[in-house]
Amino acid sequence: MSGTPHPVTPDLDKRTGLADAADAPGAVGTPPVFGVRNLWKVFGPKADHVPRNPEYARLSQSELRAATGCTAAVRNVSFDVHKGEVFVVMGLSGSGKSTLVRCLTRLIEPTYGSLDIDGEDVLAMDKNRLRELRRHRVAMVFQHFGLLPHRSVLDNVAYGLEIQGMSRAERRERAAEMVAKVGLDDGLEQRRPGQLSGGQQQRVGLARALAADPEVLLFDEPFSALDPLIRRNMQEEVIRLHHDEGRTMVFITHDLSEALRVGDRIALMRDGEIVQLGTPEEIVGSPADDYVRDFVRDVPREQVMTVRTAMRPGDCGGPEHPGTLTPGTLVADAIDIVARSGRAACVVESGHCLGQVDHAALLRVVAGLDREEVAA
Repeated sequence: MSGTPHPVTPDLDKRTGLADAADAPGAVGTPPVFGVRNLWKVFGPKADHVPRNPEYARLSQSELRAATGCTAAVRNVSFDVHKGEVFVVMGLSGSGKSTLVRCLTRLIEPTYGSLDIDGEDVLAMDKNRLRELRRHRVAMVFQHFGLLPHRSVLDNVAYGLEIQGMSRAERRERAAEMVAKVGLDDGLEQRRPGQLSGGQQQRVGLARALAADPEVLLFDEPFSALDPLIRRNMQEEVIRLHHDEGRTMVFITHDLSEALRVGDRIALMRDGEIVQLGTPEEIVGSPADDYVRDFVRDVPREQVMTVRTAMRPGDCGGPEHPGTLTPGTLVADAIDIVARSGRAACVVESGHCLGQVDHAALLRVVAGLDREEVAA
């Protein structure tokens, strides 16, 4: 099953993002944390025949079910997750995103393809090695909290450490650190799950995952059951933890705004396939097809796009750069600066002027127009 090339090879561009993998965080000189190639998960009779047959592999979901009785939940998926990045897998219900994330630790067994973690073949792991992977290297935060109702917050957080055989004093000390890290101290650590709000319970689940000090955190739609305000607070918590620790995260969601907010890169799935993989700016600014274009149609572009896409190249020629911006400045912030100054602003990096942006260029980005359309 592992390492066998598939006859139908995906394009190494917007669909997989593999051509741009060297630009991802932690990519230089290190293997990806997860390396996924031509991965399939097929449910149904003689499922392993589907990815090996080029004719079956080309069929749509409905055609495949009619021809074989099988459903391909994940179809020929390839991507890398690099150390220190938040990799988001996004899609509507039935797109295959949750099946995919469960394949990463073989909670669901892939049907075909190759899957590595830090260069080690996950599909070749025996039961002991797989148990070590799930207990020590990768932790998962689910939508449903799965807390033990008869245990306190502290003991719920320490539960995984108890399974690992850590002493009571040591695991409770570690659990207390994690409870404080996610903002659940001040007496909440002694409460039972039933005495907590939904957001507080989700923080317990997050603290429990962090307690094992995993290399990777997997989030499977963890906040979809929460109220909007609590959900936003939990998103901010994830962003804060990532900023503080730089931990690698794979985040599953059906919410585009959530994906754009937390993700360094986003893989957008449809019918088990990756339709486009790229940064939030690439997804919004350069949709791969009409499906993606429709998906991002209502996104406020100025809140996602940066001045990299708006500037005209060229040095301003002087040591005093008017309205200095960095290349990563959001267009929304640049609009404010340009409007206040009434003149173009310089985009500066390491003391060097990369170019300038003016109101026309910023308008082009907001409206989704190219330069020629603005000039006309």
